[in-house]
Amino acid sequence: MTTLDELPIRDDLRGLRPYGAPQLDVPVRLNTNENSYPVPEPVVDAIAKALAAELRDLNRYPDRDAVALRADLAAYLGHGLTVDHLWAANGSNEIQQQLLQAFGGPGRTALGFTPAYSMHPLLALGTGTGWIPAARGADFGLTAADAVAQVRAHRPDVVFLCSPNNPTGTALDPAVVAAVLDEAPGMVIVDEAYAEFARPGTVSALAVLPDHPRLVVTRTMSKAFGFAGGRLGYLAADPAVVRAVQLVRLPYHLSALTQAAARAALAHRDALLGTVAAIMEQRDRIVAELRGRGHRVADSDANFVLFEVGGDQAAAWRTLLDAGVLVRDVGLPGWLRVTAGTPAETDAFLAAMEKVREREE
Repeated sequence: MTTLDELPIRDDLRGLRPYGAPQLDVPVRLNTNENSYPVPEPVVDAIAKALAAELRDLNRYPDRDAVALRADLAAYLGHGLTVDHLWAANGSNEIQQQLLQAFGGPGRTALGFTPAYSMHPLLALGTGTGWIPAARGADFGLTAADAVAQVRAHRPDVVFLCSPNNPTGTALDPAVVAAVLDEAPGMVIVDEAYAEFARPGTVSALAVLPDHPRLVVTRTMSKAFGFAGGRLGYLAADPAVVRAVQLVRLPYHLSALTQAAARAALAHRDALLGTVAAIMEQRDRIVAELRGRGHRVADSDANFVLFEVGGDQAAAWRTLLDAGVLVRDVGLPGWLRVTAGTPAETDAFLAAMEKVREREE
């Protein structure tokens, strides 16, 4: 069998591994920030009908620009947005890849404040964009002054801000976004994949879009909507940004089935988003329980919690897995990340954490 090293692969890809989390058959899977609640039956029926209506015409290409879907997304977001401000793709990863294809590329750089979403540097690599790993504080926080200083030092063409941040979970102070927008010479992408889970009073970057044509806010239906298998991400930005992305998107990149399913899901958003409050309750329960047991825990505005286990996080991860609970080792020494799921899943996780404590004693 031919090995990867025997192929004429790009030198900068040699030795790398594909992005991904373990997909293991365990009783409790809390490692990929999925919504643990299944799609409600009425929504299943609505999606099935929407898909059935498309089947006879699958011999034809779909709407290349997904205009109806974009209009539905604009209506969902509000903020005075229209179809011209929205763009959709197969997950927010593809959205961000398209943005780097349009605004990054060879000879250009993208900057992100780590630890953050680990796909961002991989997307930069895949598009030939230089990656600059800027730093967060020791508490994983990011101040406006620190952010501006690092943007000023590197002058990147693209800046990634995650709010709420993955893997730490905390939303950014709006002052940080404002300061970076004032300083950055190029595009500023605010990744709001977990925005629906933010604590009350959290301000979305959507609020300042009208005044900033170089600002892009990316969202997903994978998390709060429980639509991870549907693969639908989107951006909101100045219409000129949408036109720029259309220059690099693949033709007919969103299938007719994906568009139909996403529109049906958006039409039933109240039912799908009905689990958000329950997930937030479990998130806050996990934070309180772990802190009560003496663990350091990052504040979370997402559907997951980053917590310190002390010592070897890989060993703690294995102990939890042996107890039937799969969480995420995000590569931070001494820390693990757990998705907030159902009350029963939280029970199982907290019980498994007792085994971690016993191992450490």
